[in-house]
Amino acid sequence: MGNLQLVIATLAAILLATATISATVVEGAVADIVTPDFFNSIRSQAPNSCAGKNFYTRDAFLQAANSYPNFGNRGSLAGSQREIAAFFAHVTHETGTYVSSTGMCYIEEINRATYCDTRQYPCAQGKQYYGRGPLQLTWNYNYAVCGQALNFNGVGDPDVVARDPVLAWRTALWFWMTNVRPVLPQGFGATIRAINGMECNGGNAPAVRARVSYYNSYCQRFGIQPEANTGC
Repeated sequence: MGNLQLVIATLAAILLATATISATVVEGAVADIVTPDFFNSIRSQAPNSCAGKNFYTRDAFLQAANSYPNFGNRGSLAGSQREIAAFFAHVTHETGTYVSSTGMCYIEEINRATYCDTRQYPCAQGKQYYGRGPLQLTWNYNYAVCGQALNFNGVGDPDVVARDPVLAWRTALWFWMTNVRPVLPQGFGATIRAINGMECNGGNAPAVRARVSYYNSYCQRFGIQPEANTGC
């Protein structure tokens, strides 16, 4: 084979490999799984009076997800869909209620408290560290560490999470990738324990049932079977 033929053959092989990789990435891309229909089906549960109705948008979510390329990438389409189903099951529960389907309704926790523990991180005077955002980031130490990771003043201005939709989604994804994703192989039940372990072992059985119900529903929408160990 001549040098020119060798170069052409090499380039063709590279282009074919690139196309194959691109096709794989696109097939399992977060934007392809979290379609407008899927996202809006959750957001539409919230009444128009909900503060989160216009705050939580798919565009803001996708902008935030760009900061976490490993999110929703589990090596297979079904695995990626299960992770996204699990994430949005918790978002639906945390921003709504388990009494009725009102996902993406609340930006801030209803029952507000200070949530200040100064053993490792300080609290700013007059600030409260109650739940905010899609996964309801709570406690001063979480705001401190998350703020350091995402470059915002979590201790001094926790309210920014409720003002900036993209940042709100980024805090949720930060918490997910840091505290929840590592336990995904153990099943959905382990993710409940990672987010709110007080619900487990009979602590709040209705809440656990609600989270599992959302997870099963979203898996069904994706046309996949939930994995075992959904309860805690």
